[in-house]
Amino acid sequence: MFPSKIIIYLFSVFLSFSLWSDKPNVVFILLDDMGYSDIGCYGGEIETPNIDSLAAGGMRFTQMHNTSKCFPSRAALLTGLYAQQCGFGHYFKKFKHAVTLAEVLKSVGYRTFASGKHHSEESLYDLGFDHCFGLLDGATNHFNPGFQREGEEKPIQKKYGQRRWAIDQEVLIPYTPVDKDFYSTDIYTKYALKYLEKCKEDNSPFFLYLSYTAPHDPLQAWEVDIQKYEETYKKGYEFIRNARYDKMSKLGVIDRRDPLSYPIHKSWTSLSANQQKAEARRMAVYAAMIDSVDQNIGKVIKKLDAIGKRENTIVFFASDNGASSETPEFAIHKAGSRAGDGLPVEVIGSSTYWASQGPNWANVSNTPFRSYKNSSYEGGICTPFIVSWPNEIKNPGTINKDYPAHFIDIMATLIDATGAKYPTIWNEDDIKPYEGESLLPILLENGSHTRSKPIFWQWNRGMAVREGKWKAVAQNNQWELFNMEEDFTETKNLDDQHPEILHRLKSLHWNWLSNCR
Repeated sequence: MFPSKIIIYLFSVFLSFSLWSDKPNVVFILLDDMGYSDIGCYGGEIETPNIDSLAAGGMRFTQMHNTSKCFPSRAALLTGLYAQQCGFGHYFKKFKHAVTLAEVLKSVGYRTFASGKHHSEESLYDLGFDHCFGLLDGATNHFNPGFQREGEEKPIQKKYGQRRWAIDQEVLIPYTPVDKDFYSTDIYTKYALKYLEKCKEDNSPFFLYLSYTAPHDPLQAWEVDIQKYEETYKKGYEFIRNARYDKMSKLGVIDRRDPLSYPIHKSWTSLSANQQKAEARRMAVYAAMIDSVDQNIGKVIKKLDAIGKRENTIVFFASDNGASSETPEFAIHKAGSRAGDGLPVEVIGSSTYWASQGPNWANVSNTPFRSYKNSSYEGGICTPFIVSWPNEIKNPGTINKDYPAHFIDIMATLIDATGAKYPTIWNEDDIKPYEGESLLPILLENGSHTRSKPIFWQWNRGMAVREGKWKAVAQNNQWELFNMEEDFTETKNLDDQHPEILHRLKSLHWNWLSNCR
């Protein structure tokens, strides 16, 4: 190589390094249908040491919000727009008038990867991700999302043979894995690790979106993980819920002045012995699914360390909605048979049985809140939210209890952190301005910050608006008003005392919804 060419080459390397080396890598880890208090650092008894470690070295938020439903939450997270603004308000279709985090970050040199669930009509490969792998539907069998394999029983499915899967530009209907040790949480991590390995010798920053389908039903897990919790949930709903509330108080996630909402679950003693056995098994499998996610997150963090990228990587952790009260339950073995009533409870967790968490345990998972997924009460929309960024977050281990955040804020935060430019036109489509507000000042300064704009929710029959300390929320068009500074768990309806505030917030909501259309 001639000296002049050497100089040009070295200059290009230097220029590339100087442009991208100071930009943080980003990993966003999203769980599906996980409750507010399930993980250890938010009060749960489930073993989550790796997630807890992220919290200990980062910052926890007690008021981060999703949309109460999976695909609108993913839309808000990826676009910085409300789902109603980008075509995902009622059904999962294709984004309109929007760009994704991947497309925005690629404009400043990021490599982009996605592994896990997207729940859309289009693959993330077509939305700015260099590589993607995962489910394009709401739920599927965790052990085999496709057709029956030789030597195995037929896998339980809601829609057998119809679940869509994306591997980069290829869409498969269904995806039948060859590996008989396939388990969704493990395979999503396997692809994530493969993507991270690509970044080992690369100076370009990267964005990894790791979207697990656990613990969404069907409740299925490895038996070795289930056995860890075999005895745990035999203590019943009341015991676990009260224990979580006490632990949350000790951790500082809630204050004792935040009352535990009225229980919606049944009395444990009202259940028969067989029902108790089945319910204990149900929650043990659910816990095992989250335990497995934590084990796999540990692998991701270890890989970041191994490739020398951990110190300059922001890791986010959240859930797409609250725990689910939905009750789909069916078996391959006998139509209409249920675990504990015609079938042994051990079928819960297997590839041939579709079990759900159900409303009783979901009420426990969402401690200290009322309600569940699909609702605009905090039990439906409030998620654990952890941000880990070594050497950058002020006062690691801090819990932010004051700032009401929303998934729409992630776009604003990453634009702020990376210097990326948000476009006004993309592929000849006019792009709506992103709606969120950056969380970066909170992360870096840990000061007192006030949100400048209200936050809105609308899904199915649930509606809500939050402005400052006030939240108006409706289910089936019956509105209530809460002072969230004094009543974090929504136990005291103040609509009679402040009708003018409720009227104003309702007007804000209707105006917002009208402008989204």
